[in-house]
This record gives sequence, C-alpha cells and structure tokens, in this order.
Amino acid sequence: MATSKLQALWNHPAGPKTIHFWAPTFKWGISIANIADFAKPTDKISYPQQLVVACSGVIWFRYGMVITPKNWNLSSVNLAMAGTGICQLARKIKNDFASEMEPVVAKE
Repeated sequence: MATSKLQALWNHPAGPKTIHFWAPTFKWGISIANIADFAKPTDKISYPQQLVVACSGVIWFRYGMVITPKNWNLSSVNLAMAGTGICQLARKIKNDFASEMEPVVAKE
C-alpha cells in the first residue's frame, strides 16, 4: 500500500520528476527565513519586502488552487509566505504606529 502511494506521488504531474515540485519546495526557504526574522527587531523589517512577500503569497496561493492538477505544495508554501508576510507587516505597523500613540511620561 505504501509503495503504491509513493509511486502515485512519484508519477503525479506535479511530482518530484517535474519543476512543478521542486520550485515550490525550494521556495520554502523564503518562508523559513521569514519565520527566523520574527526574532529581528522591527526597525530591520522592510515594508516593501514584506508587502511583496504577502501579496505574492496570496496571488500564487490562489493560482495553486485553480490550476489542474492542483499543486498542493505550491499552495501550501504560498499560504505560509502570505501568513509570515502579514505577520511581519503587523509587527512593523504595531511598532511604528502604536508606539506613537502611547503617552510620554515626563521624567522628573
């Protein structure tokens, strides 16, 4: 049974014998790097970069769901990219704009 499932994966139109498998697989590196950047200070986060990561993730997630055959690897990596990009943007916006609203206490 396991052999037939592995053989089905191997022979799938988006399986390991095609670029449709390897391109999204290597794209996971971007998502992993973005997750590692959660430890970075927010002043090192770039709005344009994270906006591109988030938007391309949303666009290509949708594309991965409408093509035939469905490319689950492509969809999942782009969902992860969109999620990490949105989280990074939220961190940056919170730091840049929410901190300005906090009242400054005068030191005596």
